[in-house]
Amino acid sequence: MRPLTRQLGRALATFAALALVTSTASAQRGFDPARLARLDTALQQGVDSSWIAGAVALVLRDGAVVYERAVGWSDREARRAMTPDAIFRIASQTKALTSVAVMMLVEEGRIALTDPVSRWLPTFARTGVASRADSGRTITPARRAITILDLLTHTAGISYGTESFVAARYAAAGLGPAAGYGWYTADKDEPVCTTMDRLGTLPFVAQPGEAWVYGYNTDILGCVVERASGLALDEFFRRRITGPLGMRDTEFFLDPAKRGRLTVVYRSEADGRIVRADTGARGQGHYADGPRRSFAGGAGLLSTARDYATFLQMLLEGGTLKGTRLLSPRSVELMRTNQVGTLYGSAGQGFGLGFSTTERLGANGFTSVGTYGWGGAYASTYFVDPAERLVMVLMLQNLPNRADIRAKFPTYVYQALVAPR
Repeated sequence: MRPLTRQLGRALATFAALALVTSTASAQRGFDPARLARLDTALQQGVDSSWIAGAVALVLRDGAVVYERAVGWSDREARRAMTPDAIFRIASQTKALTSVAVMMLVEEGRIALTDPVSRWLPTFARTGVASRADSGRTITPARRAITILDLLTHTAGISYGTESFVAARYAAAGLGPAAGYGWYTADKDEPVCTTMDRLGTLPFVAQPGEAWVYGYNTDILGCVVERASGLALDEFFRRRITGPLGMRDTEFFLDPAKRGRLTVVYRSEADGRIVRADTGARGQGHYADGPRRSFAGGAGLLSTARDYATFLQMLLEGGTLKGTRLLSPRSVELMRTNQVGTLYGSAGQGFGLGFSTTERLGANGFTSVGTYGWGGAYASTYFVDPAERLVMVLMLQNLPNRADIRAKFPTYVYQALVAPR
């Protein structure tokens, strides 16, 4: 048997054994294994139709694994099979860890939610807002200071600088169009605080508190964590979050010993089929061979489905996991509660301190009222459902992504849940 055939054979045997174990566990936790198999089919169809190269899906109920599958290829061209411990670029899923870090420092009295961000980044003392109507030529002073709470809720008026009326200014500062799709900083040979200090001199796109605007908010918060704690963000995460929780594969830049586990990025073409992405900021990125200096709290981490589910389980359990407490239950409750009224999304949706929230059944598919979650630019997504005691993680590696499995993933999970609560 050739080496590649042996490798694939071992992987398939492992997945078959895992499927048997999780099938038994799912039945014990209120899931119909036959219905869960619909997710197997959907994931495999995505691979077979070349909409995705591969994926890892993981579902926990009450902290127990009820579904775990790795399908397709971590590297399609090299025929390297996907495995449950594959490492993914999680982009904006990083925001949840940074938001938790901020709340840990709030609990310790080092930061207040009402603090102006200028306390930590002086260039934000006098911010301006560009006029859309005047193609950005007119800059109006911000009517009030941007606060930590504004950044956590994405209501500071700060975008990724890719709008046409500010793009040129951001590009000249190495941000916006000069940073991949706007959020990418892994190629920067400077600390993230240097980049965020420069951001404070640029015009924003809405007045603080008046709109929900997705952008560099959490990258700024990562700098706040660094300056309030005296630790680089990677070290803060390692000492205070990932280390205590045993998240050994969650880091900003790849450990060289794990190179064979890093998944390849694919790009969706106009017809939906994928091709291998290039090596730049809009493709494979600089997570393995970059400068390793920019620890971006908004979109910089690598992780695995298992690591990220561990982090989410901590939140589901009110800030603690297996004797390790990161936050108080009240802080987690605050984070998962809508703080922006009707500024975010459509009717029945909200946004807390780092997550979108479901306020009405049906407003976000099948998710229960109180469910919170988010996703990443590489098409990964996650949900935490306190009502059903569920953690759901889907890891993909498409940038940009046209595959619909990300949107359908929670539906496949909920339709298999036949014994709610």
